[in-house]
Amino acid sequence: METIRKLPLGFQDFEDLRRRNNLYVDKTQYLAKLVSRYKAFLLCRPHRFGKSLFLSTLRAYFEGKKELFAGLYIEQVEETIAQQQNREPWEEHPVLYFDFNAKDYINREALVTRLSAQLTSHERLYGVKKDGDAPEERFIALIKNLYQNTGKQVVILIDEYDKPLLETVLDEVLNNEIRSLLKAFFEVLKQCDRYICFALLTGVTKFSKINLFSGANQLMDISLWDEFAGVCGFTEQELELHFTPEIEALAKAQSSSTEKTLETLKKMYDGYCFASSSEHVYNPFSLLNVLAKKTYGYYWFETATPTYLVNYIKRKQEFMPEFDKNVSIDVNDVQDFRYNDDDAIVPLLFQSGYLTIKKFLTTAGLLRLGYPNEEVRFGFLKELLPYYTSRLPRTTITPTIINLYEWLNAGNLVDTMKLVEEVLAGILYGNIPNDETGRPLREQYYQSVLYVVFRLLGIHAQSEVVCATGRVDMMVNTRKHVYLFEFKVTTEGSAEDAIAQIKEQGYLKKVRATKRPIHLVGVSFDEKTRNIKEWKEEVMQKAARGQ
Repeated sequence: METIRKLPLGFQDFEDLRRRNNLYVDKTQYLAKLVSRYKAFLLCRPHRFGKSLFLSTLRAYFEGKKELFAGLYIEQVEETIAQQQNREPWEEHPVLYFDFNAKDYINREALVTRLSAQLTSHERLYGVKKDGDAPEERFIALIKNLYQNTGKQVVILIDEYDKPLLETVLDEVLNNEIRSLLKAFFEVLKQCDRYICFALLTGVTKFSKINLFSGANQLMDISLWDEFAGVCGFTEQELELHFTPEIEALAKAQSSSTEKTLETLKKMYDGYCFASSSEHVYNPFSLLNVLAKKTYGYYWFETATPTYLVNYIKRKQEFMPEFDKNVSIDVNDVQDFRYNDDDAIVPLLFQSGYLTIKKFLTTAGLLRLGYPNEEVRFGFLKELLPYYTSRLPRTTITPTIINLYEWLNAGNLVDTMKLVEEVLAGILYGNIPNDETGRPLREQYYQSVLYVVFRLLGIHAQSEVVCATGRVDMMVNTRKHVYLFEFKVTTEGSAEDAIAQIKEQGYLKKVRATKRPIHLVGVSFDEKTRNIKEWKEEVMQKAARGQ
């Protein structure tokens, strides 16, 4: 009978995982580094990347549960660390663990209630009488009493500290109220510094220190440190060392080889980079799901695509094709999300896991960011599409995409453009900025919609393709055909003018080596109907190109 190993899928508590004898990828080397230095840290990583599991590992360590760490790295070095810190090995400390992962923060009171419930739980656990009404007052009293009662410094662990801020990011008034409350609560870490042994806050974003952490400025942000790049997620070495039986089983289930399976896993789920010169890591949630179910899928998007991010993109009218290229950003800005900043979307996408570091330009102090892998690129676009148009709800996206691909690959632009007109007709006026009333149609918004549709076809779609003499608005490649699109609003030109521009600007040179038919497609948008007014197509076979 085949022995099925218990993968750590769905576990967020280290003690529970270890007592149930589930597979554990040892991350205690990072724990050892943290407890050997400083004492207050901030770690930002995307959702479902193992932050909660790592925090619970720290909790078990500071609670002195030595038996849970048998055979792990920290067991080998704990005595040395204890000697350096002039203490006994596996010394127990009072631990205050706060979890902000509530579903809804609909008002300020919801956060107060959340904090109050967790403070009450700690007060009862340690037999400390409630002292004060405001959350920060009770927090201070709890820390001081624990230190006085036990003679031991306190450990503070806070999970998803920024969840209340992210859930209210589109409500500026409520967001400011919650920010003020959290700022006062986190300032306790500075006020009670002498009573605290260790503190770690985890979250998705690093909100501006000036606004939120000015009173807790002792926090060391390790989010982009090379030596902590692998603290969450699985490296390629960890994948092959710990999951070989599961990889072989997946290969068998997919009628593939182990080598091909590793290539697919890398293409789909690898590519996350959280430091300038570190190795990449795999998305742990998706990887464990694939290995457990033996089926590839976009598992992270079943639970991790936050509403706040999609709505923020809609509100800011972002030009989606830009994110399929390498976006440049100052290394000092990538982790600093500032509410309502015009440039906030790039840090938000990076911190949320939709963009990752592709290259570090040392001399310029810039990071090049891009999609980490195929799961993120296609899952993200698929998630966004229903927010752009009512004509493509999630249940119809897949069959629609299949039809579009078949038409484009057959050179059938008539049916393709009919569907495109339907999609554009479904764009709600509310999706276009209020200040656009009476102004010319924004080509880029419609270009974004078309780009998302074509990119989801699984074919090569590019927007704003740079040529020597200009930019092609959109280029779409299938196995049998190539399409060059040029867009115009009716006040600037007709569909015929668009095709003429393709020819005059030498855009054909970009694809002149192909043997496939090239379709020159001119599209004009009508400002009043906010849809396609006309489109024209000219097909060029190789013998007739001459460009």
